[in-house]
Amino acid sequence: MSKIITLVVACTLVSQAFAETPAAAAPTADSAYQSGVAAEKAGDAAAAGKFYNQALQLNPNHANARYSLGQLRINAPRIAAKAREDKFGSVLIPAFQLDQATLQEAITALGLIIEKESKQQVTPNFVIEDPKQQLAGQKISLNLKNMPARAVMKYLTDQTGAKVRYDEHAVVVYAR
Repeated sequence: MSKIITLVVACTLVSQAFAETPAAAAPTADSAYQSGVAAEKAGDAAAAGKFYNQALQLNPNHANARYSLGQLRINAPRIAAKAREDKFGSVLIPAFQLDQATLQEAITALGLIIEKESKQQVTPNFVIEDPKQQLAGQKISLNLKNMPARAVMKYLTDQTGAKVRYDEHAVVVYAR
């Protein structure tokens, strides 16, 4: 009798060990955390926050998710600015020609070309900070072909003696 009981217990344990796991297993805290890290690297702070919060709901003691969520709250504007810079730089400008244009005219033309070439996916907001009017009198002449928008912007700022900063919601051009 004891052999039969032992055999039944052994069969039960073995059958549970080899039981199939469901195909759509619930997400784990670690997988949610890894998704948050990937979203943060991609520049999507909102999605990263959602995944970190999901990881904390699944495991309230997940230290990495808690730390990353705190860092995300601190660095969200910087992450958004980096994402804007990456989007801006990913647009390829087929041709950009200027002859004695002002910085304002050049930036307006660049913005229109970026919108057209990105099929309205990238809409840059340009702000020129020039309280002393140092950049207003500068004339720009360029003839560029097949260049990323970031490189075109660098040529514009190099010719005018300006600098560029990519903020969360705008591309800011300012005097040095």
